[in-house]
Amino acid sequence: MGTITQLSIFVNNEPGSFAGISAALKECGINLKAFNIAESSGFGVLRAIADEPEQACATLKKKNIVVKLTEVIAVSMEDQPGELYKVGKVFGDNNINIEYAYAYAGPKGPAVFFRVDSPEVAIKALEAAGLRTLDAAEL
Repeated sequence: MGTITQLSIFVNNEPGSFAGISAALKECGINLKAFNIAESSGFGVLRAIADEPEQACATLKKKNIVVKLTEVIAVSMEDQPGELYKVGKVFGDNNINIEYAYAYAGPKGPAVFFRVDSPEVAIKALEAAGLRTLDAAEL
């Protein structure tokens, strides 16, 4: 398994901006499977997992929306206490920094998307610990 390509869409931090972005997503036929909005000074970043991220990125850029592609790791989780700790321990023990994370509750079960500083190291460490990473087709 490898990384999953995520959209990072910049959204002005003002009323109506999210409506404009979501309207563009609808007009372009872009389906989001998971997303998170994080606030920064004067703007937000909508991080999203879409069906076809490269095509979605190109389409949004044609609408003058600031968007870029980044890579994240999806880790399958059980719906029980301690699951997040397992991942956190693996990352901590392997000196892997988590930049951000957000949850996903899809039809095949819960997962958490992680942006980390060393994706290849993280994937190997997770798999060595018996944890399963997902690819885009499994979402």
